[in-house]
Amino acid sequence: MRFVLDEAQTDFGRTVDRMLGGAGTPHAVRAWGRGEHAPGRAVWGRLADAGVTGLAVPEAYEGVGPLPVELGVAYVAAGRHAVPGPLAETAAAAVLLAGLAEGGTARSGQVAEDWLPRIADGRALVTLAAADGGPYALDADAADAVFAVAGEELWLAPGHGPVQPSFDPARRLARPLPGGELLARGPAVAAAAARAADWAAFATAALSLGTGLALVERTAAYVRQRTQFGRPIGSFQAVKHRLADALIGLEFARPLLYGAAVALASGPTGGALASGSTGDVRAEVAAAKVATGEAAYAAARTALQLHGALGYTDEYELSMWIRKARALRSAWGSPSVCRARVLAP
Repeated sequence: MRFVLDEAQTDFGRTVDRMLGGAGTPHAVRAWGRGEHAPGRAVWGRLADAGVTGLAVPEAYEGVGPLPVELGVAYVAAGRHAVPGPLAETAAAAVLLAGLAEGGTARSGQVAEDWLPRIADGRALVTLAAADGGPYALDADAADAVFAVAGEELWLAPGHGPVQPSFDPARRLARPLPGGELLARGPAVAAAAARAADWAAFATAALSLGTGLALVERTAAYVRQRTQFGRPIGSFQAVKHRLADALIGLEFARPLLYGAAVALASGPTGGALASGSTGDVRAEVAAAKVATGEAAYAAARTALQLHGALGYTDEYELSMWIRKARALRSAWGSPSVCRARVLAP
């Protein structure tokens, strides 16, 4: 089966990519890593103006979604430009709150009405801690709300603990504080959290693909300029093969990403009647996650080797994508976890 974007989706991706190209994301990433959030929030404002923040929010709550294909397109562009912040977690939280509201309880509906319109128009940047994502909430220090899933309970955390060191300085991790406001309880929470985790894994896969593409593009430009023995090193066959292998891995992962988007749109996580089981959707997402994560990680290793010692330096912008590729590889499902989901009967 071929997964090809239509003209509108392609144009949307190009628009987001051009917009982020002029948003000064390298400066925003460095500031975010220091705990200075204003430049990063400005980038989020641009994403909101482009409609990206409303792609996971249903139309009933002033969003335009859920549209997983379009979200994947936008997040690939975000990965290419290393946009900081809890992109995957905000989308997952929107899916979680919308899913609980569909359950029909008055409390869940009120919580959705309070938060989803603000997520859709970019006023609220939120994060989520759940079992599939580990004990930490990403960028809790920058978030307007920290949602925490504990078994069959959903809490609005009262704050967060100390920010922990991370391999990627722009991915700031902190544990949600216990207690806070109990928003929902019961089996519906676990079911909605599972759907949200699939969206988080899918969004992370899209970010990984964009990160890997940026690494290949930047490295290809570098090897055209760097000379050795009087020739650009990009003319050497061994260098060409390394870059070609990295690009092939990313392009092989791309259809898996959009296949997962189609599964999310048609299955239970898309909010429509299911054409397949929740397990089928989870397996599709896991396949996309492991393929894009491993391909981006391979691209990072290639970029580091071909740049030499320069690639290790924090001052060189390439390090932003190298660090991000490694962190995204494990976020919302490590390679071993994702492979187990793909192979599960």
